[in-house]
Amino acid sequence: MRAGRWAVAVVCGCVAALPCAGEKHGKSTGPAGPHWVATWAAAMQGPEPTQVQMTEAQLTDVTVRQIVHLTLGGPVLRVQLSNAFGTQPLRVDAVHVAKAKAPGQSAIDAATDHAVMFGGKEAVLIPAGAVYLSDPVALPMEAAGDLAISLHYAEPPSVTTTHVASHATTFLVHGVHTADAELVEPEKVLHWVGLAEVDVTAPAEAGAVVAFGDSITDGTASTTDANNRWPNVLAARLLADKKLRGLAVVNEGIGGNHLLTDRVGEAALKRFDRDVLAISGVRYLVVLEGINDLGALSRRGEATADERAELVGRMEGALQQVIDRAHAHGIAVIGCTITADGGAKSYHPTAEDDAARAAVNAWILTPGHFDGTVDLDKVTRDPADATKLQAGFDSGDHLHPGPAGYKAMGEAIPLELFR
Repeated sequence: MRAGRWAVAVVCGCVAALPCAGEKHGKSTGPAGPHWVATWAAAMQGPEPTQVQMTEAQLTDVTVRQIVHLTLGGPVLRVQLSNAFGTQPLRVDAVHVAKAKAPGQSAIDAATDHAVMFGGKEAVLIPAGAVYLSDPVALPMEAAGDLAISLHYAEPPSVTTTHVASHATTFLVHGVHTADAELVEPEKVLHWVGLAEVDVTAPAEAGAVVAFGDSITDGTASTTDANNRWPNVLAARLLADKKLRGLAVVNEGIGGNHLLTDRVGEAALKRFDRDVLAISGVRYLVVLEGINDLGALSRRGEATADERAELVGRMEGALQQVIDRAHAHGIAVIGCTITADGGAKSYHPTAEDDAARAAVNAWILTPGHFDGTVDLDKVTRDPADATKLQAGFDSGDHLHPGPAGYKAMGEAIPLELFR
């Protein structure tokens, strides 16, 4: 990382000066042009055997309207469509954007409706395994605004690329209705469909914070359409700070995700380039990942001491890989400790399993790895039992925080880390 730019890390009350992100992603290093920053994003997934799948019938001759909550405003935007998991080219016949009336509703402000072009054309054929950026759209959007993106598939994707748990309502109606002011009797699903990112033009000093993790970042047990995941809380705090309101926050969490193995979504190390490095304007990375790697070991039954030690070592190595790969691209990395899961309905950790979690957390907090750290385990755990979430923050499954827990997590991240 380049010298001369610094962030402040706050760990358990101690303050230390640490090197911050370089300028590679903060300013254009190529020909002069717009500075694009991601204002919203979702991690793309292929078919998930354990998750509800979109069917061919649902995605044939269908308009898909998705309402996304932006974090950074700008005068011009573009959208990124994804066929990342498709095995054949994907044709999208029409795409429109407009200001949404409200989250959880299909109604738009029809006066703001714009057709989205791709190389000057309304339709686009996205190659298998690829993503596709739209042409710029002159639709000024305010920070924390809600954008409706409506796309039409005549034929379903060869393999559907989605984000399986949007925690926001997506609307489906058959026929071409991309410009309709409101969709009539739409089917409602909780998936992002083929939509990977929204960017806005912004001043050169603006940038994006990527929240990278599993279901606790993705927002399991948050309130549908309320945008109260911990990355949303962090985004609102940055927006309220006059010196930091140029930082967007995008959520690249996947429920059930692992650091090391493909379970739900590709492993964190495998998806890192697509979900972190490729994000427009990324300057900071906040990492909260690993509970599912630990939980998978406890779910199999009594693990040996050697198995636990091997897993801990591999997880620490994977986290170091995340740090090193981000640093190579001038991105500052903030590590968060793994929260407690004692009594979890999906996992059944023993005292020895929890000791493995504590060992990984100790490594995260040890200076010399991350550019800054946040002890979210300490923030959310039961003061009387460090193996469990405190009752007021627990969603009820003893693994995922509820809205109050996510609020506490988002508020616990020191803004000094981004100065």
